Amino acid sequence: MGSSDSTPARAVTWHIVWQAVEGRDLLASPALADRIRRRLLDAHRQPDRVLLHYLLAPTEIHLLSRLPAGQSPRDVARTIGNIVARWVRQAGGAPGIVFAGRYRAYAIESDEAARDEFRMLAWRPVALGLCRAPTHHAQSSLRATLGLRRALGFETLAPLRLFGESVPAARNALRGRIARRPSAVEQRQWELTRGMVLALGDAGTFSPAGRPVQGLAAALVAAGWPQGIDGALRLLERWVLLKLGQRNGPGLAAMASPQGARGRALVASLAVRLELCSAASVARHFGRAKATLSERMAACRHRPEDRTILGTPLARVVEEAIGLRDRV
Repeated sequence: MGSSDSTPARAVTWHIVWQAVEGRDLLASPALADRIRRRLLDAHRQPDRVLLHYLLAPTEIHLLSRLPAGQSPRDVARTIGNIVARWVRQAGGAPGIVFAGRYRAYAIESDEAARDEFRMLAWRPVALGLCRAPTHHAQSSLRATLGLRRALGFETLAPLRLFGESVPAARNALRGRIARRPSAVEQRQWELTRGMVLALGDAGTFSPAGRPVQGLAAALVAAGWPQGIDGALRLLERWVLLKLGQRNGPGLAAMASPQGARGRALVASLAVRLELCSAASVARHFGRAKATLSERMAACRHRPEDRTILGTPLARVVEEAIGLRDRV
């Protein structure tokens, strides 16, 4: 579910998001917030466009939009981004950049995934410290969908159809879905996969930098400690050490034996396959030369026992590695 601008041949639900730069406030006044809300609604007035959910925060705009075949998130975003940026500049009385880059869009592949996205978005204001419960945040469509406030132009039947056939049943199902607060790891993984935060690490340079991660790599980063690329590599390292029978041995950075070089190469191979980071980043993590590590990675591809380890499904690798986090 990575960011995309593709134009699908069928109706697709998208999570479209903007982030404001530091110092900008999208909710600087009630009038500005209402103006932005009405613009979000107007952007979905075209036939077959459906706004399932919106969320406004001081530095974020989130949309769950179901777009018909032949339309892409760009068609919605171009009616919102520049106009809202102009309004925010006018409200703040200061020129300059409003949004940190262009919008991002993520395809939501199923109705079940859309229901999960509802839950994460419902709790987003709480995670940002704006309120204590999802239904307390006034600048989202959640309260209208649940019947706690007037809809004010927002069509509530479309999102309710995701949760049930009748309005009462759907609202009960929605309440049940958002009742459980996401764990810290769930929240972190969602933020990573939606580009709200970056995974910090060397990223192939000599100074710390952030890089986007998705999918299984995001799950590793979210579960690791310290948070970031280094924490995820430590989880992979622990998993590899167990596969090599080194349950109680020293870390791979301290192992000068051929077994240590082999283990570092296995970690690097897995990190690259997961798109967690580059081999150069792994070499720096272990304090080794990238050229030497690359040679060892090539050797792993020809060693039958290493091919068996590397042939483990990546989802299983990540699940088992996360299970070891308390031992890292």
